[in-house]
Amino acid sequence: MRERLQSGDFLDCFSVASNIPPRQAAEIITDFPAWATVLVRLRGILVAPFGLSGTGPEAKDKVGLFPVEHDGDTEVIAGFDDRHLDFRVSVYSENGRVSLATWVHRHNLGGRLYLAAILPFHILIARNALARVRRASR
Repeated sequence: MRERLQSGDFLDCFSVASNIPPRQAAEIITDFPAWATVLVRLRGILVAPFGLSGTGPEAKDKVGLFPVEHDGDTEVIAGFDDRHLDFRVSVYSENGRVSLATWVHRHNLGGRLYLAAILPFHILIARNALARVRRASR
């Protein structure tokens, strides 16, 4: 994802001790708990009037809502481009750690407002997801 990074883009990364392969970790990460599923559904309802994707584009290979762009031995990259922003998530597994990185390139004011609105929920969901990965690796 490093080659995508531009000035002003959002990038974060969280990591936990785990030896789970990246695809398995990505499946755990995108298997949202009920409270996060409610938030994702609410997001879909709220963005529909703006013509934004509520379920992600159709794709032959997906993890959760997200089309898989790369599925390798150490990393899975998934995400898509939308009118307001482009985003990708990377699940990287190596040397006994699983990392979840998120990259967002905002296209316009709508993308900036959207990211600001969801960021607190994104952090909660990412931390919860990696806690579930850590528990699954025991």
